[in-house]
Amino acid sequence: MQNPASLSVCYGIKNRSKKQEAVRVTSYKTIKEAATAEFVERKSRFIGHIAPVKTEEEAQAFVAKISKEHWNATHNVYAYVIREGQISRCSDNGEPQGTAGVPTLDVLQKEGLTDVCVVVTRYFGGILLGTGGLVRAYSHGAKIAVDAAHVMHMAPCIRMTVRCEYGFYGKLTYLLPDYQIRVEDSVFAEDVTLTLIIRKDRYEPFEKALTELSNGQVSPVVADTFFDDMP
Repeated sequence: MQNPASLSVCYGIKNRSKKQEAVRVTSYKTIKEAATAEFVERKSRFIGHIAPVKTEEEAQAFVAKISKEHWNATHNVYAYVIREGQISRCSDNGEPQGTAGVPTLDVLQKEGLTDVCVVVTRYFGGILLGTGGLVRAYSHGAKIAVDAAHVMHMAPCIRMTVRCEYGFYGKLTYLLPDYQIRVEDSVFAEDVTLTLIIRKDRYEPFEKALTELSNGQVSPVVADTFFDDMP
C-alpha cells in the first residue's frame, strides 16, 4: 500500500491575470454524483472512482476516503481539477513517474471536466505492465469512471417569473421550447404565474420575443442568477 501523499506528485496551478479573471469561464462541465467502474488487465484489478468536488480540501478528503477503503491496494493514483483558481493536481502514488497520475489527469482535461476528482485503485496481479501498459491502464481506469458518471453542462442561468392571463398562457407555453426554457413551478390562481429557468445568453432574445408576442403586456421578472445543468 502506498501513502496517498507519496512522491511523484504533479502540479498544474495556472496563474491568472486580472484580465483573465474578468473573463472567467462562462460555462463548464462537471459530474452530478460519485461513480465507480472497474476492469482487469493482466490479472491486475483497476478500480476507477470519481466524485464531484468544489475545493482542494474536498478533493483531498475524497482521495483519503478511497485510500482508507482500499488500504491494502498496491496503489491509489489520483488526479483532480478545481475550477476556482484553476487548480490541477495528480499523483503517481508509487507507480513509475509519469505513468499513472499524468495519464489520469489527462483524461479529465481532454473530457473538459472540472470540479472533479478521480482515484484509480490498483491491486497488483503479479504481472508487470511496462510503462506503456501502465499509461493505458490508468487512462482507461479514469475514462471508465468518467463514463460511469452523469456529466453536467453547467451554464450561467436566470430564474425568472412570468405572470399572465389565462388567455395568453397557451401562447406563452408555445414560446418556451424555442429558448429551451425549463418550467420550475406553476401557480394557477386569478392568473397564471410561472417560475422559469433559462440560460443567461438566451434571456434577452426571449424577453424581446415575449414583449412582441404580448404587445408589451407581459414581461419576465428576474429572481436570481446561478449555474445550472443546461446545455
